[in-house]
Amino acid sequence: MALMDFIKKQFIDVLQWTESGDGTLAWRYPMADMEIQYGAALTVRESQMAVFVNEGKVADVFGPGLYKLTTQTIPVLTYLKNWDKLFESPFKSDVYFFSTRQQVDQRWGTPQPITIRDKDFGAVRLRAFGNYSYRVADPKLFHTTISGTRDVYTVADLDGQLRGLILQHISNAIAASGVPFLDLAANQNAFAQALANEMGPAFAAIGLKLEVMTVQNLSLPEELQKILDQRIGMGMVGNDMGRFMQYQTAQAIPEMAKGAGSGGGIAGDAMGLGAGVALGQVLASNLQQGLQGGGQASGAAATVKPEDVMATLEKLGDLKAKGILTQEEFDAKKAELLKKLA
Repeated sequence: MALMDFIKKQFIDVLQWTESGDGTLAWRYPMADMEIQYGAALTVRESQMAVFVNEGKVADVFGPGLYKLTTQTIPVLTYLKNWDKLFESPFKSDVYFFSTRQQVDQRWGTPQPITIRDKDFGAVRLRAFGNYSYRVADPKLFHTTISGTRDVYTVADLDGQLRGLILQHISNAIAASGVPFLDLAANQNAFAQALANEMGPAFAAIGLKLEVMTVQNLSLPEELQKILDQRIGMGMVGNDMGRFMQYQTAQAIPEMAKGAGSGGGIAGDAMGLGAGVALGQVLASNLQQGLQGGGQASGAAATVKPEDVMATLEKLGDLKAKGILTQEEFDAKKAELLKKLA
């Protein structure tokens, strides 16, 4: 009876895995009651690695190649089983195959705005998303820390864990990038590189290698986006007050158009802003003419009215209060106006 049981046993002559392209990271060869024939062939293809596990311990790791399984090719397993060189019988061992190719176009993002600390604006809320790619670099470590004894372990099984790791390190990456918060949107490559540097050790700790990290979009809070737009506008006009007033007029025109026919609300506010801008242009023109009045052909000296100077100063004070003009710019314009008044 024992001889019949031995004859009925199934022996494995070839161990191999053909990936199906379904995002499998680890796959256990189906053993059932079968045993691996001594001298069987193990085929590990490019972009794969194989791990032999005996009694819960990783015995050997095989890279790409064709192997004949003997006591010489699996020395660690031989040691665990106390084989000698003459012991050439079938053996049982769990065999796991791992895909080491890049898992590309993995998505990450912030489901909800995350709060980070910025030196200029304090606590701010930020949204960002992008993609990344990785591969299994250390199958032994990945097996012992992540995939374990499961028959199949896929990219989808790992997705939530990796997203959580990325979100956990975003704040540190922004701090390490050295990029001012308002400039992050224009320096996504620098942010992505800082995030990759921050994430590399976290991936390596579970047997993975982070290959690529990208930031496809970074959204600023609405109030900070307005400040950024104002800074861009001021950068375009510089310190030229005439050009700045033209810029403000251009900003007000769309709001005036929205409120046309409504008789109030935004239209009234925009009309008031437009009138203020026009008044500022007139006052600036009058002040300039006042300086040049002595050289005109008519010989009539143009005067600068104190009330016009005061009105201009009030307008400039409003711009400073809104943060459009700095204290230095306001002081310079104030001194200039007072000189013209004298």
